[in-house]
Amino acid sequence: MDYSHMRRAMTVAATAVVAGVLVVGCEPGGGKGPDTGAASPVIPSAKATPHTTAPTAKTPTVPAGTAKPKHAAPKCGISDLKVTPAHQAANRPQGTGTGAAVVGFANTSAHPCTVKGFVTVGGAGNGSPDHNVPLAATHTGTASTVTLAPGAHAWTKLTFVQVQGEADGICASGAEPSSYPTLVLGVPGAGRHQTALDDGVFAECDNTVKVTALSATKPS
Repeated sequence: MDYSHMRRAMTVAATAVVAGVLVVGCEPGGGKGPDTGAASPVIPSAKATPHTTAPTAKTPTVPAGTAKPKHAAPKCGISDLKVTPAHQAANRPQGTGTGAAVVGFANTSAHPCTVKGFVTVGGAGNGSPDHNVPLAATHTGTASTVTLAPGAHAWTKLTFVQVQGEADGICASGAEPSSYPTLVLGVPGAGRHQTALDDGVFAECDNTVKVTALSATKPS
């Protein structure tokens, strides 16, 4: 047998196979083409750093039309007030004495000031207000702050135990009536003020009195 002829035939066949493979590999669309180079490394993009903003303090808003708060008026002092003459009240207990009197305190200063509460009452002569007889007072009404503009008044009503009968009169309690040319009225925080009745003297029984709270409204 001629082995050399067989070897040549096998060599030719192998060469043909290799050539076919090469042709197939080079045909367009016949397979994946050769790499053209190393792939460029993918560089991860830097992530954006969150920007933290410190919270800002909110300024409170004032509704439109809201007035700014005003400074409160100071309390009236003794020099800010002037007492009016007392006037016998229209509404008073029946009898022959004073019965009841209305007294005012005017703000004579150039600025507003306030009063609050109940006056103290003492019967006195025409001399020093230090010489007076304190009357036992019963309060009526509720005390509230009264703001007095310059020239404005705060009022109080004093109601006494009425004198009965003619001449010097008598007291229902059996005590002797008392009469005082003036009264000394103490305004809380604003000193003592002396006033007289605009007609006659203060005649009363038992040295007691009912006192209304200071008010901007004049009582009757």
